Amino acid sequence: MKMSGSKITIKDGTLTVPNDPIIPFIEGDGIGPDIWKASQKVFDAAVKKAYNGTRNIVWKEVLAGEKAFNKVGSWLPDETLAAFRDYLVGIKGPLTTPIGGGMTSLNVALRQKLDLFVCLRPVRYFAGVPSPVKYPEKVDIVIFRENTEDIYAGIEWNYDTPEAKKVITFLLDEMGVKKIRFPETSSIGIKPISIQGSSRLVKSAIEYALKNNRKSLTFVHKGNIMKYTEGGFKKWGYNVGTTEFRNQVITERESWIIDNKDKNPDLSLEDNAKIIDPGFYMMTDKQKNDIIAEIEHTLLLYPTHGHGQWKSKLLLKDCIADIALQQVLTRANEFDVIATPNLNGDYLSDALAAQVGGIGIAPGANINYVTGHAIFEATHGTAPKYAGLDMVNPGSVILSGVLMFEYMGWNEVAEMIVSGLEKSIKGKRVTYDFHRQMEGATKLKTSEFADEIIKNL
Repeated sequence: MKMSGSKITIKDGTLTVPNDPIIPFIEGDGIGPDIWKASQKVFDAAVKKAYNGTRNIVWKEVLAGEKAFNKVGSWLPDETLAAFRDYLVGIKGPLTTPIGGGMTSLNVALRQKLDLFVCLRPVRYFAGVPSPVKYPEKVDIVIFRENTEDIYAGIEWNYDTPEAKKVITFLLDEMGVKKIRFPETSSIGIKPISIQGSSRLVKSAIEYALKNNRKSLTFVHKGNIMKYTEGGFKKWGYNVGTTEFRNQVITERESWIIDNKDKNPDLSLEDNAKIIDPGFYMMTDKQKNDIIAEIEHTLLLYPTHGHGQWKSKLLLKDCIADIALQQVLTRANEFDVIATPNLNGDYLSDALAAQVGGIGIAPGANINYVTGHAIFEATHGTAPKYAGLDMVNPGSVILSGVLMFEYMGWNEVAEMIVSGLEKSIKGKRVTYDFHRQMEGATKLKTSEFADEIIKNL
């Protein structure tokens, strides 16, 4: 039977969203039904209020996880993948991945099968939310986490398998590797990071930053240790910025060089080098020549970036991952947009979420900006012990819906929902997770919290 409603389409990278888009949804496992029911209620109320009935969402339930397995005997039915492919934009609650070897995470499977190469994780503070840090209001960071490569490619073998022994033998005998300390008991994993995968992620991050008037983009990597994978990510990221967006960006080192020239137009190349690299006098002649050549090349940008023009450009910089995890705590306001490989992005997004109230209100999106496919999702788990109790915070799904509406260009709905959520939190009418940390708060059920947000739209 044909559904009422129309499909979202894409042409030349631009979405066309009808007034009655069909949106597939997975309600999720555990607490999924509770938080999805509340979230859908908020979405429908906000759309109705924003557009006075001229627009509406046609929701289409698709199955995954425990509900799918119980109904059709498959954890991720082909029909579900087909729906997400066909309708482009969808949303989901948390899913259980069955325990046991050989079964990949359902979330990872969806990302890989649909090539959703961007994991978008905006993290911002809502006034009044309990936080473990002194200045949570300094957090307003958007993470672009590469979603298809790195160790999440799932290429690994247990130590006692023939495959692991074969790989280790190859590394020892054919490649001359000397650094596997205990080859007989080592499990082995492969970490692929490619030019194409890194470049398309960074391009999407830069386009987002420019479109949303963000000030900086930081490449977070561990390239000091993994020089060809994470170091490659950093190098390829800078290359995308300085070739495809040259007039719109400036690197941090370029900003130093041009700022020195702005302050002292008569500054020599060598004196400029001594300022940006204080150890210049100790370098070899080749190192000195390389720095001077870099400065010469950078000053070719002076007509478009000099005389303070660089200050209005998007600043590209990089940070080692362990330092970044420290600095998002101590100087969060120095980070704006972050582009990073898969594992770093996993750590960073959850660490940042803790600073602003936890993953209970942390939204997430998995997007392919080329094909238009996008799945918006709760970033927390299924919390089965709370299932059916109508008590948990639906904020993660609700804010993921905000991202979905922004992606669709329905910004009026997105702004309305955020405003309703902010007012509800400021009024201290919240679910148990916030209530237990707030003085004078009123504890609401999941469904009641949704009603509160709707009242404050």
